Amino acid sequence: MFWLWRSALAVALATSCSPRPVPVVAEEGKDLFAVARAQMVERQLTAPGRDIRDARVLDAMRTVPRHEFVPEPVRGQAYEDHPLPIGHGQTISQPYIVAFMTEQLAPKPTDRVLEIGTGSGYQAAVLAKLVKEVYTIEIVDPLAWRAAADLKRLSFTNVFVRAGDGYLGWPEAAPFDAVIVTCAPDHVPKPLVEQLKDGGRMIIPVGRAGGGQDLYLLEKRDGKVRQTAVLPVRFVPMTGKAGR
Repeated sequence: MFWLWRSALAVALATSCSPRPVPVVAEEGKDLFAVARAQMVERQLTAPGRDIRDARVLDAMRTVPRHEFVPEPVRGQAYEDHPLPIGHGQTISQPYIVAFMTEQLAPKPTDRVLEIGTGSGYQAAVLAKLVKEVYTIEIVDPLAWRAAADLKRLSFTNVFVRAGDGYLGWPEAAPFDAVIVTCAPDHVPKPLVEQLKDGGRMIIPVGRAGGGQDLYLLEKRDGKVRQTAVLPVRFVPMTGKAGR
């Protein structure tokens, strides 16, 4: 089933170096968006220096229609190598960042994943192709409602959306096999660590807006957390009353 829960986190998204766009070339009679997705994977994800290798992640990126999660005025740029505005001062992440963060989680088909920062719903849709269930929280109410409607329209029945404060996580659905945060707090929220299963992984950008931010991979083993910086990034700040 697909539900929208009411309650109230932030969106995100990051940028990284983006080469100049390369025109999409489609054979006559082919779906231009499908061709663009395939070329996105080849040029942005598996190209030298990007090196996304997880076959399941790449298949999800080839399959999920990113253009369905962006506003009509920018739909023609849906598969280009940069973030796009989705309203309310927020963006949909660059495809490479989505693929990179997803690969870092090492998702399994039996996993239940918590996402903080639903935004457009695109990251949740990619995860939904790879795991059993996705629980995603967004603090901007209209974005949560729109993402819920788009995910339902596109038949992503294993995604559950809540409008709420991501600092608190989703305790009644915990514990989670993995946690992904698509907005930057200045510290790792304790409730998210507590809601991560032992043996689980979390990918989260940490740092202040306008300052340095790093994407961290957290691995929880025997109640202890190992934290590794994996990539410098720039995300919108994470907001919410619980984080103040």
